[in-house]
Amino acid sequence: MSNRLEALRVFCTAADAANFRDAAIRLSVSPQVVTRAVRELEEELGEPLFHRSTRGVQLSDFGRQLAERARAAVGGVDRLFHRTDRRALSQHAGTVRVTAPNVLGRRLIPQALAPMLAAHPGLTLDLRLSEQHAEVVDQQIDVGVRVGRLRDSRFVARPVGRMALRVVAAPALIARTGMPQSIDELSRLPLTALIDRSSGRPWPWPFSRKRQLTLSAPVFITDDVDAECAAVLAGLGFSQLVAPLAEPALQTGALVEVLQAEAVEPWPVYVYRSQRSPVPARVRLVYDELVRVLGSAPRL
Repeated sequence: MSNRLEALRVFCTAADAANFRDAAIRLSVSPQVVTRAVRELEEELGEPLFHRSTRGVQLSDFGRQLAERARAAVGGVDRLFHRTDRRALSQHAGTVRVTAPNVLGRRLIPQALAPMLAAHPGLTLDLRLSEQHAEVVDQQIDVGVRVGRLRDSRFVARPVGRMALRVVAAPALIARTGMPQSIDELSRLPLTALIDRSSGRPWPWPFSRKRQLTLSAPVFITDDVDAECAAVLAGLGFSQLVAPLAEPALQTGALVEVLQAEAVEPWPVYVYRSQRSPVPARVRLVYDELVRVLGSAPRL
């Protein structure tokens, strides 16, 4: 019997049984299988495990010591592969690394996943915020949230909504500069810019019919979406903000939307994971929950 673990399992059963025949019945094998497993262990270890006599077999001192250690070893391996324990290990313990854009990751995702995390105390959420499309393999990302087109066919992706872009300004700024009537007029007004960290340059503003506004001389530049929103609320300039940042201020009147007729089509929002298989249950749990909560969010 070349499988040492199986040989130890047979030996442990024989050690607890009245004789080899009884052990064979418990294991649903022939007595010859038990005899052969014990003999091979004895030959490999160089020690007798049982004393044989006409009345039966009895554990040797060495066999008794080995049985104590073997029971712990075999039991530990069996517990690893027990169905209930395996489910607990995969779902309730371990880390799931998630990447998401700042606008969703700072508030919505932690709040949305809080009940699930409370229900699974062994589960750890490692949330990495970035506007860039993460390198899933290099950064060991399990689940991602992406705003915009997802062109990588290696991913399992679910669309969960669409995110609009709003060009907005504070009422006081509009009172001072006037309401722009075209993209060209807007380009000559004070503008804020969000830096693309991968290039170091401001993100261009997209508009309908594939038009873009390149920001050549913004009055405020930042690499943080919340800082840009604060600057717009303070009246520093016009800005193109994503709906989750703009709409609360639009509803209260703290911001006013301009050039609505020129707005670009809302961007798709995806939850994705790589196609690595098998997928740990904890990763599937977080993936499915993100699909559910982002898909039911009143606005993205």
